Amino acid sequence: MSVREFVVLGTASQVPTRHRNHNGYLLRWDGEGILFDPGEGTQRQMLRAGVAAHDINRICVTHFHGDHSLGLAGVIQRINLDQVPHPVTAHYPASGQKFFDRLRYATAYRETVPLAEEPVSEDGPVAHGASYVLETRRLSHPVESFGYRITEPDGRRMVPEQLARHGIKGPDVGRIQREGRLGEVTLEDVSEPRPGQRFAFVMDTRLCPGAEELAEGCDMLVIESTFLDEDERLATDHGHLTAGQAARVARDAGVRHLVLTHFSQRYTDPAEFERQARAAGFEGELTVAADLMRVPLPKRG
Repeated sequence: MSVREFVVLGTASQVPTRHRNHNGYLLRWDGEGILFDPGEGTQRQMLRAGVAAHDINRICVTHFHGDHSLGLAGVIQRINLDQVPHPVTAHYPASGQKFFDRLRYATAYRETVPLAEEPVSEDGPVAHGASYVLETRRLSHPVESFGYRITEPDGRRMVPEQLARHGIKGPDVGRIQREGRLGEVTLEDVSEPRPGQRFAFVMDTRLCPGAEELAEGCDMLVIESTFLDEDERLATDHGHLTAGQAARVARDAGVRHLVLTHFSQRYTDPAEFERQARAAGFEGELTVAADLMRVPLPKRG
């Protein structure tokens, strides 16, 4: 049975707090694990969340501010120490190659695992997994930043009533799925379209077309909401979003489940982020992220 869930390792912006670690997130997608923005302390948070180095197949870094990347050194060394039995691929802004190199080789260690470097320099698809396409869009932040989106190809769902009407059952169900036709009956006669799942990860950014494009039609959108709405000018000046802005992006994009994260230390009441997101008109499922939280992706539409 496939597992698709979002594991929150850390939710703080800029600096950790008593209750929030630096950023770090793992998306479990069927048999793969995609680690996003491993900030300082990610290796420790992985241990607390029950995430092993063996769970990581890809590392996706949005940009090279410390709270999104300082954990790379420890995570990469742990992947090698544990001798992860599969290759790992790293995606990150190409303009930050010197920072990636410094973090990858921050100290001496023995390399035992192939780590493929696939830097990102433009919008578009960057990788194809067994059941998804990984693509990027440029965001608006003081340093170059990219958001990521995972899209499952559309499929078809069998309709029991139509199968029964055409007398198709047992092994013939699998046969018509594989071959597309059984006698005079086509796959379209006994099935209906099933949209593939969509997941987007949008970190440090102002409002911009890239964030809107990544969010469009997503089943789950994980998005920064560093500030509350009363500090919108501060958010814009520093290249961030408020809770209300993030919620409006999700609302306008038709997002099913919105996950807010990356909170400034100046705020102490998480409920205020939810209140402002609802006031902005988002009516779907809403999660204000907390460290070590596990959030299942919505069932396919």
